[in-house]
Amino acid sequence: MAKFKFVEISKNKKIRYLFNSSSCNIYVVFLHGFKSDLEGEKPKVLYRFCKKNNIGFLALEYSGHGKSYGKFEEGTISSWTQDARKVIKKKIKGKKIILVGSSMGGWIGLNLFKYMNNKILAFVGIAPAPEFLDRLMWKNFTLRVKKQIINEKFHIFNHGGFEYNISYNLIKDGRKNKVFNKNFKNKIFITILHGKKDAVVPIYISKKIMEVFKNAKKKLIIIKNGDHSLSKKNNLKKLTKEVGLIYNNLKKNIKN
Repeated sequence: MAKFKFVEISKNKKIRYLFNSSSCNIYVVFLHGFKSDLEGEKPKVLYRFCKKNNIGFLALEYSGHGKSYGKFEEGTISSWTQDARKVIKKKIKGKKIILVGSSMGGWIGLNLFKYMNNKILAFVGIAPAPEFLDRLMWKNFTLRVKKQIINEKFHIFNHGGFEYNISYNLIKDGRKNKVFNKNFKNKIFITILHGKKDAVVPIYISKKIMEVFKNAKKKLIIIKNGDHSLSKKNNLKKLTKEVGLIYNNLKKNIKN
């Protein structure tokens, strides 16, 4: 059974995480989505898979998410990126990484290239959602809602069956974290899984991620009956299979 722990990344700020130690130099790092946590199936299935196959594993809850300290309303893409960076530095400093980002976790993961570019050997996206605040939310708000967010600082937004608290500070910070204007030159593995029936993040977002990685070994997998979460048993089996394939390829290359 998975055991959660806490790590202090700054004064009075503790982040909950899930960890499996390994003698291998490659770790799988899972980054969850917006308003999500580590109670879902994806981190638990990945944890069990990594533990069974003696693969290092780390997953964390950003501040204001799950049982990590802090208020959700005070968080931003920038601060959650720093949460991830600090936990990775504390727990697996010097290790190579296979990043697995679900929804917003994909955005956080892409941001991490700025800080640990040479450590990231692969990126696995699960309906990744970089720049979703502007592209999928703000541009679809009515003028009335936009004024409400600007004046009242936050708005409860329903999208694709999910409810989100959106603050203007969050929107503004998101604009400082653009990724589609970058050119990633990394020669790494990029695998993205996206549900054809995803009602939250359109598939064109995943295709755009592929475009910014010019030199990567890329694979886009469209799950025929998949929704946004991709948490059904067959979807999770596909996820672990792809992570395993990447890990085995990387391990083989390191040995050679």
